[in-house]
Formats: sequence, C-alpha cells, structure tokens
Amino acid sequence: MEKKTFSCVHCGTRNCRNHKSQYPDFCLTIGADTQAPLEESWRIYAENDEVRKIAVASAQVEAEHYCQAPRVEEIMYFAKKIGAKKIGIATCVGLIDESRAFAKILEAQGFEPYGVVCKVGSHPKEELGMADSEKVRPGTFEAYCNPVAQALILNEAKTDLNVIVGLCVGHDSLFIKYSDAIVTTLVTKDRVLAHNPCGALYTSSSYYSRLIDKPLFDDESK
Repeated sequence: MEKKTFSCVHCGTRNCRNHKSQYPDFCLTIGADTQAPLEESWRIYAENDEVRKIAVASAQVEAEHYCQAPRVEEIMYFAKKIGAKKIGIATCVGLIDESRAFAKILEAQGFEPYGVVCKVGSHPKEELGMADSEKVRPGTFEAYCNPVAQALILNEAKTDLNVIVGLCVGHDSLFIKYSDAIVTTLVTKDRVLAHNPCGALYTSSSYYSRLIDKPLFDDESK
C-alpha cells in the first residue's frame, strides 16, 4: 500500500502562526524536503526589493485593516502602499455592473481604472474547436472568454496592478499567467453560491456532503 503524504492541510496545530504548540513530524516548516524552497524564498525576500515591498505592504494592510475594511477597500490601501496608480480590471461580462461600481470607487479615490471584459474580441467558441453542443446555449452565437487578450491589453495599457472580477475557473489562471502586473482578486465567481465559494466548504459535512460521499467522476481519467 502506498504511503500517504501529509502536508499543511492535514495539520491542526497552526504552530507556524503563533508558536503556541508543537510542529508535527510531517510539518513543512521543519521538513528536510522543504528546506531548500524555504531558503530560496528567504533569499528572494532579501534580494528582490519589489517582492519585499509587496510582501510588507500586504502584511501592513492586514494589520491595519483586519476585520475592519472590506476587500474593495483593502485593495485600494494595498495599491496605495505599492505606488499603484493605474488599476486594471479583468472582468467577467456577467459582472460588468460590479466592475463599473468598482471603477467608480477607484476614480473617487484618485486611481485610474482600466477595464477589459472577458469577451473582448468577440470570437466564436468554434474557433477553439468546441462543438455547438458544448456551448452554454447551443444554437446561438457564443464568444469564447479571452483572458489572454485581457492580460495582453492590460499589459499594453501599462497597468500597475490588475484585479480579477469574476473570471471563470481556468480563465483566471490564464489571465494570471499572461499578466505583466501583479494580480489580486476582488470577486471569485460562483453562480450557485452568490460568489461565495466557501459556502460549499462550510456545508461539506451537511448539504454538500455529496462532494465527499460520492465520486464526481466515473474513472480517474476524467
């Protein structure tokens, strides 16, 4: 039987956060296999001024506004600390109203918002090799989401910080991959749970227990 590998998701001590307990034997903080990446991370923080600035700004925003400011506000505090003026908004077309409200708030606080919607370019899904039956609404025109173009357009606009507003799972991954500016998220799309993905986690022992009790896939290849 293959030996199970343990990691942080199997630990309940949280000793790395407050030093009020003990590290388990498998802890990644003390593990031999993780010392090299840990040391590399410390080197990066020590030698890369940009990374250190972002890390410090993030920690400062956390300390100064913890449980007080909503994420919209925290993003602006963070942007101010890192000197970001032009804020890119990579938005889902279905959340354009939310992005317009965010842009209005940014402008009111002295920032310059620049938004790009996911359907930019308006190319049909068939160009990606998708069948009509694979569309959300078969028999109609559907443009494919273009997170790569969103990132490249914001790169051309020379944004200082990019914010994701509701990009689909995977599309957000591509956007982050191609974005020159650092990226943070304002909205994580979840149409079923009113954009609150943690709802499924909080109810994983009750309403959404099927996610644990029943396999989603017929075999491991899917």
